Formats: sequence, structure tokens, C-alpha cells
Amino acid sequence: MNTRISLTGLKFFKHAAQSLSFKTASEQLFVTQAAVSQQIKSLEKSLNVKLFERLNREVVLTEQGKQLLPFVTKGFDAFEEGLKSLGDDPNPDLLTITTLPSFASRWLMPKLIDFQEKNQGIGIRISPSLKIESFSENKLDLAVRYGLGDYPGYESHLLQHDYLLPVCHPKLIDPDKDMAEQLANIPLLTDEGVDIEQAWRPFIEKTGIAINTRPSKLHVGDSTMLIEPLLCRQGMSLLRFSLVYELLAQKQLICPFPFYFQSGYSYYLVAPENNFKYPKIQNFHKWIKAEMQDLDTQWQEFSGGKLQEITINLDNG
Repeated sequence: MNTRISLTGLKFFKHAAQSLSFKTASEQLFVTQAAVSQQIKSLEKSLNVKLFERLNREVVLTEQGKQLLPFVTKGFDAFEEGLKSLGDDPNPDLLTITTLPSFASRWLMPKLIDFQEKNQGIGIRISPSLKIESFSENKLDLAVRYGLGDYPGYESHLLQHDYLLPVCHPKLIDPDKDMAEQLANIPLLTDEGVDIEQAWRPFIEKTGIAINTRPSKLHVGDSTMLIEPLLCRQGMSLLRFSLVYELLAQKQLICPFPFYFQSGYSYYLVAPENNFKYPKIQNFHKWIKAEMQDLDTQWQEFSGGKLQEITINLDNG
């Protein structure tokens, strides 16, 4: 037997064997009847067996043909199922999201109950990570990232711009004393995010405000870990408005001087292109977009024309 068996020959055999008609097979395959006959002859030669008895006005399967048919049918059914699955969601009832730990804990997690109430058939799994994780092996569905929107190999959708501003505990500032002197003595707490790490010195230069730039003993990898020290009056930090707007509204933190900037970084939904066809991701996209519109409303109410924007160009990180 020739081990190089033609898939085309097997496909033609399947159609002819199921209909017991070369003519019907040719119509189904949009080829001539002679082409069907030639493919099956080549297949019989390769297998070194006779698959059909050719009678005057019909064909019938030989015993070998009857033996082969269910395996060929099962094989092509598997091919079709596999090809179809490329566009299907392998886990339609579970949405797995990776995002920054700060965004997950300070913004996303408290709001997810609303999404779940509106989509009760979908479970949520959050995978916090400072780095973009791989979408291989269908372990992740979607990422919410904070960056420039350029994620090679993936599709990205802009969700919302964010604003960076200095914040500290209100007890650290006495409005009756000299502001410059107070700022010079407040420790600067920093995280290692690229938008923050490169921002302080140009921020100081642009505003002309003397801030305590002596090296702090507290450096963290993610900005959410700075919030508790800020609430404990340990210093001042530069943070994204999305992480602290509720604390600002409650007067637990304040913006000690009226400047802010946009680093060029924004929130994006990121995933392989095909994932955005999944109903669960379409539902989540619509939901989070609406929720982030409220963030913009909060910013307009907070800034109220009282804060001055400064321009700082950061490197792409």
C-alpha cells in the first residue's frame, strides 16, 4: 500500500460512498463526474484495494469500501470540528482577565459585582500581573493594560485616558504655613512604573516647586502598595487619578498643589483579534467602557478648571 494517501481522494470517496453515486458526488463537490471517477481510481491504486463495484447504472461498495467508510467519515468530521473550533470560545462561561495589581484591586474588583449581576452565566477569574502574560493555551481571554496601546501580535482598544497628580494625606499640609518649606520636608514615595519613575524630576522642573527628592527608603513595584503608606501620613506620591479618586472625594487624600499631567499612557483592552468576537468579551467591553465614562465624569468634577495641566514627554516603556 502506498502510504501517501490523497486527502482529496478520501474526500471524493466519502461523498461517493455516502450517496452511492459518482454523479451525485460530483454535484456536491462542484467537479465533473470524470474527476470523481479518476480520484477514486487513484485512491484504489494507492490502497491496492477495490472500493466500488461499478455496475451498469450504479456503483456499490465492496466489503473493503464498507470497512473504510466509517473511518473516513469520522476523520473528516473531526477535521471540520477542529477548523470550526478555531473561531469558537473554548470557555464561554469563564472570563479570565489579566491586569495590573493596582488597577485590579483599586478599580476593577469593587465594580465587578455589577458586571456579574448583568451577566450571571459568566464566571470571572482575575490574574494580576505587572507584565503582559501570554494568551497561549487558552488560559487568558483578555488583558486590561496601562500603556501606549502598541502590543505587537494583539488587538487593542482604547478605554480611557488617565491623569497623574501629586497626592498626600491632608494632615501633612498646614495651609497657614509656607508651602515650599513643607513640601521640601515631605518624603517622596515612588513606584517603579515607567510613567511614574521618569516623571518626578521633569514634573518638578515644569512646576518650579521644590519637592523633597532625597532617596526614599520606600520603593514599590506597583502603585497600589503606596496608598496605605499615604493614608498613614508617610509621604507624598504621584499617582493615577483612577486609583485614588474615591479617596480624594472623601478627603482622605489631597492634591497639595494644582498641577497634573497626562503621560501619554492610557487604559486599553488587549487580546488576540479573534477573542473580541466572543460574546463574553463583547459584553465586558461594553460594560467597562460605560464604567470608565464615570471615571471621566469624576475627573471633570474634581479638576473643575482648578488644576493646571503640564506637558511631560516620557520614553516608551
